[in-house]
Amino acid sequence: MTKHQVYLGLGSNLGDREKIIRRAIALIHERVGDVVRQSSLIETAPWGFESDHPFMNGVILCETVCTPRQVLKATQKIERELGRKKKTTLLSHPSSLTSHLSPLTSHLYSDRPIDIDILLYDDLTVDEPDLKIPHPLMSERDFVMKPLKEIQ
Repeated sequence: MTKHQVYLGLGSNLGDREKIIRRAIALIHERVGDVVRQSSLIETAPWGFESDHPFMNGVILCETVCTPRQVLKATQKIERELGRKKKTTLLSHPSSLTSHLSPLTSHLYSDRPIDIDILLYDDLTVDEPDLKIPHPLMSERDFVMKPLKEIQ
């Protein structure tokens, strides 16, 4: 089977952030594929919303035989298992609450124990309503780009 390279961004701003990220990485290793590189973790201010809880962020490189859709399903399940609540869509909020957000933003941001984003998958481009690769906002986020450059 062909192995694919998938870069995943991880973030946490609730609970024992480092422990949660380490657990997420272990579950990704079990369910998605070999984690072959891992950036250092950096502490950053929340992006897209205000909170008193800073984030811990990092990026991993995983070699996988999974399709992008399988990676998405696996990482969403890991998020739920580690305490992530369902993402809220913009459609359920009045436009006055969302007018300041980028049109690429698919949900309102909030505190969360874990967030796992697919950043890159080989050199593939995917543009589906719930799956966009490369991640459309990653170049705007230093907390993604700095760790990504560290391991690329």
